[in-house]
Amino acid sequence: MDILLTNDDGIYAEGLWALDGALRREHAVTVVAPDRERTAVSHGITLHQPLRASRVALNGRCEGYAVNGTPADCIKLGVLEILPRRPDLVVSGLNPGANVGVNINYSGTVAAAKEAALAGIPAVAASIETGAPYACETAAGFIARLVRAVARHGLASGTFLNVNFPNAPWQDIAGVRVSRHGLSLFKEYMEKRIDPRQRTYYWQGADMQTFGDDLDIDGAALRHRFISITPIKCDMTDYDALNDLRQWDFEWRGGG
Repeated sequence: MDILLTNDDGIYAEGLWALDGALRREHAVTVVAPDRERTAVSHGITLHQPLRASRVALNGRCEGYAVNGTPADCIKLGVLEILPRRPDLVVSGLNPGANVGVNINYSGTVAAAKEAALAGIPAVAASIETGAPYACETAAGFIARLVRAVARHGLASGTFLNVNFPNAPWQDIAGVRVSRHGLSLFKEYMEKRIDPRQRTYYWQGADMQTFGDDLDIDGAALRHRFISITPIKCDMTDYDALNDLRQWDFEWRGGG
């Protein structure tokens, strides 16, 4: 298959090249990734400055394209301009830090996969639990197998897979759980500080998310050392609310 590989941690990130090595054994891989870290940029795109893509050499060999934009920009530019033909699959990652629960709303890694799915391209977002050193080779090896499964079974249009790994070697992983997206919130706070010029500034922070013990939820599965695979739909319509809303009286009589 022709695979477009990206991330949100920048083109020199360890996890990106672990995936590249694992996928390139069986597939044609083109790397199009941000030229610097773009963590937590979500689905932002660049509109008010030009995008530039520079060929990047690693170990003396041309390996990919560094883009001065977001992960979603990388997908758009890769599909529309850089690749000679539309890719069969997009893989985004390997992100150091899990993207489970509400975190998927902020993740550039997940947004890149979503951008591909919006374009009708099957996609996988891959992340690994926080805690260096990272077991990148373990995760990359599983993604290579998962890619073969996606090729066999396909994905529904507008749906992508969000995959999260325990940061552990094979022998310490409990197995694989197909799980749903957890929505439990975490406690957030702003730490107020004063700089040397007596101006106020803030550091944003949050406690860790908690998920309980329901292994059908992504974060709980991950906490129990399962690889979590969650299918995510781009269509965010609440169909139950849609039908209910159609019964409302909006008091529209025309003429203001």
